[in-house]
Amino acid sequence: MTEIHPTAIIEAGAKLGEAVRVGPYCCVGGNVELGDGAELISHAVVTGPTRIGAKTKIYPFASIGHAPQDLKYGGEASELNIGSGNIIREQVTMNPGTAGGGMVTRVGNDCLFMVGAHVAHDCRIGNNVIMANNATLGGHVVVEDGAIIGGLAAIHQYVRIGKMAMVGGMSGVGSDVIPFGFATGERAHLSGLNIVGLKRHGFSRDQMHALRSAYRLLFSPEGTLIQRMADVVRLYEDYPAVLRVIEFMQGESSRSVLQPKSNDE
Repeated sequence: MTEIHPTAIIEAGAKLGEAVRVGPYCCVGGNVELGDGAELISHAVVTGPTRIGAKTKIYPFASIGHAPQDLKYGGEASELNIGSGNIIREQVTMNPGTAGGGMVTRVGNDCLFMVGAHVAHDCRIGNNVIMANNATLGGHVVVEDGAIIGGLAAIHQYVRIGKMAMVGGMSGVGSDVIPFGFATGERAHLSGLNIVGLKRHGFSRDQMHALRSAYRLLFSPEGTLIQRMADVVRLYEDYPAVLRVIEFMQGESSRSVLQPKSNDE
């Protein structure tokens, strides 16, 4: 059964699914939809238009769906859509979209947002993403499935973080991070591949070897980047993970691709 604490405020128009739990001193706006089994533990504030999927759990003092921190925002009724099975810890902030970014911020399923993480307007976050304590996304950032962003890391607006990439703690990232890449440093640079993540996701030794070899070729000093990408496609056409890296690098972006600090891993 749905459980609403007597001190919680649920505005008229809010839609609550089955077995929703809203704890002490929570506030739920009239344009909010909570999916089946969603839980607000206490002191969480959710305003809308915001949709939160089934079994997503929101911890105290999270601020979800309030106006974007963007001076161009003009009060338009933009949206925040959060998927199912997410864990949103204390003091996390998530903002809806803006007219300049498609009017919606999207968060996938089964993500973990640790204490103080921030998701800015018009971001698109995939599934199984982890943002550690106080990690911050600027506006219009794309984070693909399985990526991990370390504590206190800051991702510049419009940057893309590729599938299963890892961003080290306290890193400032101003360029796109390739899928499976590992970015680290005060002003982040590529530091090889996210080998730990690849192993955790069951990549075979052969697949990891192909990714390592392709990485070295892509970021070698010989030839142009276009030539090197063509060589990688020709040599590793039977390796979908390698081709995903090339697809990412050829994708539309306003940012450059993050480079290694040196030509080794």
